[in-house]
Amino acid sequence: MFNWLKSPLLLGLLAPACWGAAYPDELQSLGRAATPAELAAWDIDVRPDFKGLPAGSGSVAEGEELWLAQCSSCHGDFGDSNEVFSPIVLGNVTEADIEAGRVAALTDPAAVRTTFMKVATLSTLWDYINRAMPWNAPKSLATDEVYALLAYLLNLAYIVDEEFTLSDRNIRDVQALMPNRNGMTTDHGMWTVDGTPDVSGSDCVRDCTSEVSVASFIPAYAMNAHGNLKDQMRDYGPYPGLQTAPEELVAPAVNEGPTELLSSSGCLGCHQLERALVGPALTQIQERYAGQDASDYLSRKIREGGAGAWGSVPMPGMPQLDDETISQLAAWLANGSTER
Repeated sequence: MFNWLKSPLLLGLLAPACWGAAYPDELQSLGRAATPAELAAWDIDVRPDFKGLPAGSGSVAEGEELWLAQCSSCHGDFGDSNEVFSPIVLGNVTEADIEAGRVAALTDPAAVRTTFMKVATLSTLWDYINRAMPWNAPKSLATDEVYALLAYLLNLAYIVDEEFTLSDRNIRDVQALMPNRNGMTTDHGMWTVDGTPDVSGSDCVRDCTSEVSVASFIPAYAMNAHGNLKDQMRDYGPYPGLQTAPEELVAPAVNEGPTELLSSSGCLGCHQLERALVGPALTQIQERYAGQDASDYLSRKIREGGAGAWGSVPMPGMPQLDDETISQLAAWLANGSTER
C-alpha cells in the first residue's frame, strides 16, 4: 500500500520538520515545521504486515448491528448486493480455496468477482473501511467499530464463526485464512523486467510507417462515462484532454446549484446535478417537487434517509449535517434558492 509519508512530494513539504536545518536558506521562511499531531493525522495507513494497526477489537455480533445501520443500504444485509456497488461477499469461494490461499474461480471469466475473492491482505480491508466508510461520513467509525464490521464480513465469507471477535492480537491468524492470500505475486512483467517479456515488439528507429492501427477504442456510449476529459485537464501543456462529451453537452448547465454546499455536505457522492448516479439527479428532485411547499419534507428526508421514492436503493440519513445546512439544501431543492 502506498505510504504518503514516504512520498517525495510530502517529504519535500515536511522537510524542515523532518530534516532539520539541512534545507536551503532561501526556503527556510516558507511555511513552518509540521507538529507531531499533524504528522500523526497523516500517518494512518496500515501495512500488509499490520504495522500501523491500532489496538482494538470487535465481534461479529457488534459488526452485524453496525452493518445493518450504516452499510446495508448500499451493500445489502449480507454484503451480496450488486445494485449499487459490486458484491463484497458472494459464493465462488470454497474450503479448498481457503486451504490453498488461491481462489480457483478467478480463472473463470464468467464468475462474478467479489472483494473476498480477490483481496489478498486483510490490512487492505481494515484500512479502506477506516479511511473511506461509511460512504456519507468517511472516517467517522471508531477503531473498535472497524474491527467489528470487518469481523462481520469475515463471518459472511465463512472465514470465521459467528462467535468470533477480531482484534489486533489475532488478525494475523485470520490473515492466514484469507481465500486469496497467495493471489499477489511478483512473478510477472509488471514487477520485474528480468526474463521473458509479457509482450513482443520492436522499436522503430528508421523508415517507420506513419500508419497506426488502433487495437482498442472506447465505444461511443461510454465516452462520457467519467465526464468530459478535456475539461479535466490543464489548458496548457503538451497533453490536452480528449473531447469525450458531445459538443452540445460541453456547455455549462444553466442551474449550477450551490456547488460548495452540495460538495461539503456529501450530496455529490450519490447525486449529480443533471444525471442519475447512485440516486436521482438533483434537477429531477427539483422537478418532482416544483410548486409544492416541500422544504420541511425534504429536510426530514435528508436528515433521516428513506427508500421507495426513487426506486429500491435506500438513501442513508445524514444526521452529521447541522440543521442550517439541511435547511439550505432542502430549500434549494424545493424552490431553487438556499433562502427559506
